[in-house]
Amino acid sequence: MKLVQEPSEIAALAAGWRGQGLKIALVPTMGWFHAGHLALMRRARQSADRVVVSLFVNPTQFGPGEDLAAYPRDLQRDSELAAGEDVDVLYAPSATEMYPAGFQTSIRVAELGRGLCGASRPGHFDGVCTVVMKLFHQTQPHLAVFGEKDFQQLAVIRRMVRDLDLAVDIVSHPIEREASGLAMSSRNSYLTEGEKEQALCLHRAILFAQAKVMGAAQPLSAAVLCSEIEENIRQVPGWMVDYVEVVDADSLERCETVNENSRLIMAVKMHERVRLIDNARLFDL
Repeated sequence: MKLVQEPSEIAALAAGWRGQGLKIALVPTMGWFHAGHLALMRRARQSADRVVVSLFVNPTQFGPGEDLAAYPRDLQRDSELAAGEDVDVLYAPSATEMYPAGFQTSIRVAELGRGLCGASRPGHFDGVCTVVMKLFHQTQPHLAVFGEKDFQQLAVIRRMVRDLDLAVDIVSHPIEREASGLAMSSRNSYLTEGEKEQALCLHRAILFAQAKVMGAAQPLSAAVLCSEIEENIRQVPGWMVDYVEVVDADSLERCETVNENSRLIMAVKMHERVRLIDNARLFDL
């Protein structure tokens, strides 16, 4: 595996591969790899001749008071893990390379990025879209693999690709979970074992919602279901609800009643220190 840090070098490599007729897959990440990231790399490996994993903690998607400075970083550790998945290039540019002096351009997906995480993290998806667009230009992928844990992000990126006529196939991969059911996340490293147990309120909410839906004699009110889930989460000491919504999986608009295209999407915070997200289709049993 080759470690590349200069945008010009990765662009030259990608141009050479394309000139040889090779198919390129990109896996965009912020590093601190866990089994979920490695699953994305394996999915990319199945679909392409060359796999590029980007590792960049993107400052423009963090808001004031968020965990940019504390976000876990270990390039040596991540390099070893990526090499073990037969990755061709680990692309790890610096912030000054990605955002040189005078940088002032951003990309916004207006509606899909407005609610859910976009409401509580203003500007977050502008930062995501801008950095992903830059990565697409630099690495010239035929496909890019994203996890479904960041479901709104996945929807926003797909819309950006459609709206801007980008020739990149967006491939999604299901959420990877720990044995307990907790969705894998780099931010899980912030949690003690006791806090991880408490964080299972998200997974329990999914199981509760799926059981309610499958046992209902008639369509359930999405608002009532969300209210019940919020009340359950509030019983967990120290955890606060950011949002609990049942939305259409395509448009991300709120559902009035739960249907086969509905998705439960949640975000919770612990003492303003840790923010976790999770989601699931409600008819997946």
